[in-house]
Amino acid sequence: MSNPPISLSFELPRRRMIEKQLMPAGIQSQHVLDAMYHVHRHLFVDPPLVARAYQNSALPIGAGQTISQPFMVARMTELLKLQGHERVLEIGTGCGYQTAILACLCQHVYSIERIEILHQKSLQNLLKANIDNTSLKCGDGRLGWAQYAPFDAIIVTAGGFASDIWIQQLREGGVLLMPEGEAGQHCLVRREKKATGIQTSYLDDCSFVPLLSGEEYG
Repeated sequence: MSNPPISLSFELPRRRMIEKQLMPAGIQSQHVLDAMYHVHRHLFVDPPLVARAYQNSALPIGAGQTISQPFMVARMTELLKLQGHERVLEIGTGCGYQTAILACLCQHVYSIERIEILHQKSLQNLLKANIDNTSLKCGDGRLGWAQYAPFDAIIVTAGGFASDIWIQQLREGGVLLMPEGEAGQHCLVRREKKATGIQTSYLDDCSFVPLLSGEEYG
């Protein structure tokens, strides 16, 4: 008997991820849960780690970076409160998994990765996953992407402090979400740009790889 396609062989782990990890942990948005089910996380991890793809843990993706645990991907996505029409800027493409989840829930994702090898990996992974409403580039994410601004939302997938440039590239009513802090001790901070100023909410404690400037090729 031939082996089932890999996408089918991971259907049960994906369902368990939703029902045993994400829902009990408080993820309520059905749209986010659907995206987490339909995007196959095993396509975004390296072959030796495929068996661990649906565990609720961060996994290495190379170049000293990680793919975030499923709960954190779902939590950050839910906090953006996407309605489907948005143009989203992502700082830190990584392997492309968060990019793919966002792409299921908005009109278009613009994503910047500073490390060339990960930029190339994310392009390949998104192609495998049949995600096509994304624009990716290798560059310094702290500079944003002025060509396509203003954005409805900006999500940062590394820990550090917000750049004024990102706030400038948000439209009024837009949201900036990122883990703020240093030395691996971060807090998710949600900033909404209003006509009267910035409304800031401090949320979950978390730990992310550090936000760095510049570009890394090779």
